[in-house]
Formats: sequence, structure tokens, C-alpha cells
Amino acid sequence: MLHEALTGQILQAFYLVYNTLGYGFLEKVYENALLHELRSSGLEVFPQHPIKVHYAGVIVGEYFADLLVGGLVIVELKVAESISQAHISQLDNYLRATAVEVGLLLNFGPEPDFKRRILTNNKKPHLKMNP
Repeated sequence: MLHEALTGQILQAFYLVYNTLGYGFLEKVYENALLHELRSSGLEVFPQHPIKVHYAGVIVGEYFADLLVGGLVIVELKVAESISQAHISQLDNYLRATAVEVGLLLNFGPEPDFKRRILTNNKKPHLKMNP
């Protein structure tokens, strides 16, 4: 699986943060805790990483991924009852708009849950890529 070791480290940190803090905080609290945990383990992490969406050579939108880890994995955090298709679509769109091929959707809901998404670059050649 693409970037399996890195996603394994991220998931380990996710469960550590979840088991320590539990359920009920705002998303930003979990983002800050996960950022601390990942950086403490030696990973390069960029919070609120900008993602520009290009169309016909112009920027038509800008979003912010919660975390970009090692320049290889976009991490999107949620605090919801469960992961919805809208959450998955959001992560898929982030992957389509960038050169990043792997995404993790981490839900700090009543029960911890995650989805791993992979979208290889050969599926998105029409886009101008930015990391």
C-alpha cells in the first residue's frame, strides 16, 4: 500500500490522541494535539496547508487541508457521529487538486474511525499540480 509506513505512524498518533483526550472536543483541539504528536515523532507536518484548485489555467478556489504530513499524506480531521460521503468527497477533492496521492480522513467521533484514500497522479493529468 502506498506510503503504508507513514500512514501507520499517523494512525498510531491518531489513536494515541483519541485515547488520551477522548470524545467531545472541537476539531482544532484534536488538530493541535495530533500536530504535536506527529512532530514529536520527528515527522514534518504543515497545518492548514493551502490547496489551490486550478481550472483552465486559473485558480478557481483555495482550500486548506488540516495537515500535510511529510509532503506525502493529506490528513483531514472531523468530529462527527460518523464519517459521511461528504467527508470522503472532500478528501478526494483535495487529492484531485494536488500532487499528493494518499489521504487519511480521521474522525474523532464517539468511536474513533478513519478512511484511507489513494488517488494516483495518473488519474489526474489534466490538473496543474501543487504539493
